Amino acid sequence: MTHPPLSALSRDDLASLLEQQQAAYAELKTRGLKLDLTRGKPSAAQLDLANELLNLPRGFKDSSGTDVRNYGGLAGLTELREIFAELLWIEPEQVIAGGNSSLTMMRDCLIFLMLFGARDSDRAWGKEDRIKFICPVPGYDRHFTLLESLGIEMITVPMNDDGPDSEATAALVKNDRSIKGMWIVPTYANPAGSICSQEVAARLASMETAANDFKIFWDNAYALHHLTEEEAKSADILTLAAASGHPDRPLMFASTSKITYAGSGVAFLGASEANIAWYLGHLGNGSIGPDKVNQLRHIQFFGSAQGVRDHMAKHRAIIAPKFDEVDRVFSERLGGYAVATWNKPAGGYFVNVDVVPGTAARVIALAKDAGVALTQAGSSFPHGDDPNDQNIRIAPTMPPLDEVTAAIDAVATCVLLAAAEKLLQD
Repeated sequence: MTHPPLSALSRDDLASLLEQQQAAYAELKTRGLKLDLTRGKPSAAQLDLANELLNLPRGFKDSSGTDVRNYGGLAGLTELREIFAELLWIEPEQVIAGGNSSLTMMRDCLIFLMLFGARDSDRAWGKEDRIKFICPVPGYDRHFTLLESLGIEMITVPMNDDGPDSEATAALVKNDRSIKGMWIVPTYANPAGSICSQEVAARLASMETAANDFKIFWDNAYALHHLTEEEAKSADILTLAAASGHPDRPLMFASTSKITYAGSGVAFLGASEANIAWYLGHLGNGSIGPDKVNQLRHIQFFGSAQGVRDHMAKHRAIIAPKFDEVDRVFSERLGGYAVATWNKPAGGYFVNVDVVPGTAARVIALAKDAGVALTQAGSSFPHGDDPNDQNIRIAPTMPPLDEVTAAIDAVATCVLLAAAEKLLQD
């Protein structure tokens, strides 16, 4: 349904619309909703897809005869590394299979850099006067809080449809040696759904940096989370970096957190062989090896890289209708009013919504009072500071489909109410 833009309405018509939305909101509050769109969690139906893991592993040795119950194997089981090396377009020697959390691997890498520096550093990062990171926005809140916890300054650049603004990034890093790295979610970015193009990735891999130990934290969390049959292929950052003479620049992260069990999966680090040795050298001081029993059960569950792809098609069948429903309800309720724009991502876990500037926090507060929990305003920006107060991240994967419909319908009412209030106020 197409409606006239709110900005084109007369003041009387706008006041009438406000009254309608106030009445709709009052009715909404009587429903006693308790709906949650805050975090990108898999639904119970998705988790059920991996229940066979609870019957595995069969036996306790991998194909090489390694007894997975014992110590050792810091880099993880070879077969699992081979499966995910194929999926991530890298060589098995460039992959570590670790514990259940890729975020923990990211934190470890940052802490190792702070305490010891990279293999191409002049000194430990923690001994520098200032350390800064480039952060594309909107972006992933946990990346930002991790940097904030370590006292690392954040500089924002726009996240475009084809990835971070590479020219803005290149201009910033060229003459500032305190800029030591950048974040990027390259495939179906959180929350914008952007897909980093091969051209943008090549620019980031080859750009001149004042810091000779500049690092790209390439968080490929959603590389396999497709919502359509046309599956995006992640840019080959490790090959691009090696070809441009910067093989140690990228550190790639991925996990099975939203593939099998969110709390009991396997995380992966992909990097140059030299960076792999650097990471294992520091990791070995505090670990004798990962949970190889869990890794063996994943090997047996998937069987091959194709087994992972087949499993992900089952995920798509469950969650794609939820994303379609978000688009349908927003289009029906908000289409034409020009009070919100939203993406229809081809993969990942989020819908990125921009509302009338100055109203995002109001929308989220209204939704909360009506029983619909949304991620805190500003979450997709460093320090929670959205300068335009307009960005909202929607996570539709966990609730059942009927709850997604109810929640998005409620959010649409809140968007219209906040927009009408703002326009009348202005």
